[in-house]
Amino acid sequence: MTPFVEGRHPAEFVLAEANGNRSRDNLKIGASQTILAGTVLGVSAAKAMAAASAVKAGGANTGDGTMTLDANTPILPGAKLGVYTVRCIAAAANGGTFRVENPNGDVIGDVAVGATFADDIKFVIADGAADFVVGDGFDVTVTETDATLAEFGALNLADAAGLAIAVAIALYPATTGAGESVEIAGITRDCTVNGKCLEWPAGITDQQKAAAVSQLAERGIIVR
Repeated sequence: MTPFVEGRHPAEFVLAEANGNRSRDNLKIGASQTILAGTVLGVSAAKAMAAASAVKAGGANTGDGTMTLDANTPILPGAKLGVYTVRCIAAAANGGTFRVENPNGDVIGDVAVGATFADDIKFVIADGAADFVVGDGFDVTVTETDATLAEFGALNLADAAGLAIAVAIALYPATTGAGESVEIAGITRDCTVNGKCLEWPAGITDQQKAAAVSQLAERGIIVR
């Protein structure tokens, strides 16, 4: 007798979701993807978010140096929506050290003037004629761009453009060829799901899966 293996059913992983379909969005699946129902998805950060920098809110800096966001990849995988604060914590002649906090208020790193910072956001602070003093700084605001520009794909832990961060789950299957895209419904927030019914990348470790589950939880998607 030939055995038959039943595939995933659309939305079978959903245990509970918000009223009025608030847990769902239409997601554009990018090119060359094979998505099954229940596939954990990432999104291309470069196409889904935008970043802008400005002198810190609340007053001008004493130092007249400048911050420049990276021209190619100002937003890196894992970036959060909101305001990143970059503040001088140690002054120095023709230099200084700045501390970076994410929108949640968590310290994500320190960076010296002239060095490149690359964690969530990527930038360089250049020295000016007047030195920075403690408390000087910049704000970097990360916003969501037009959702129609965002391209989703299967979680890819080796990707450097956003697909390595779990942000959504596909409700329906989809297949795209080179240069093609298609829209499907997906879970993006406020939902409880059955972890046994999710599709993960081949070779994912328990530690990597736990990290992805935490990333989903940040968006209100709870894996049971």
